[in-house]
Amino acid sequence: MATAERLIRETGIVSVLRGFSASETRAVTETLDRAGVRAVEVTANTPEFVPILDGLSSTYADAELSIGAGTVLDRETAIAAIRAGAEFLVTPTFDAGVVEAGNARGVPTVVGIATPTEAAEAFEAGATMCKVFPATSLGPEFVSAVGGPLPQIPLVPTGGVNEDNAREFFEAGAVALGIGSGLTPTQAVEAGDFEEIFERATALLELAEEYTTTR
Repeated sequence: MATAERLIRETGIVSVLRGFSASETRAVTETLDRAGVRAVEVTANTPEFVPILDGLSSTYADAELSIGAGTVLDRETAIAAIRAGAEFLVTPTFDAGVVEAGNARGVPTVVGIATPTEAAEAFEAGATMCKVFPATSLGPEFVSAVGGPLPQIPLVPTGGVNEDNAREFFEAGAVALGIGSGLTPTQAVEAGDFEEIFERATALLELAEEYTTTR
């Protein structure tokens, strides 16, 4: 099992950072690391995405913190992200080229799905996990329904997940949760309120620990 997959499974939380500046991303990542978050995803539609990813990957190369790339839509972006040091790839939809690029280089992929058929096809194609997206539209019931006949597929609900609904998704069978503004709200980042982010992270990690230790 790749280190990124292990860390995601062990901690149950993937922090999704989208649209922040390089300095903001660094500061937020430092806070998340201090809180115990072990998987941080920087989305590919973030300005200066590749330099940011490269910088974080270098900084945390020897740390128990996996830096990944999100919103990876095609093979070319996947390869660019891997070259910049991405240790896992996350997509909003299923693109076979992304999965192939990741598998060829030993990089786990978390592939976006919204139906059981998409989940089965993505997993059969080699996806490491399936990202249930958008999670709040599909709901915990969807996670539970897919997990019934397809228990072999690790599901990672993402999109609108926060401290208020995280437990419901874990109860439904999620192996981890992808959390953006529910963990790193833009207002807190722009205000430099990293204590709020630290508190959100520790609360979510404590909740996740109730489930990750039994799966």
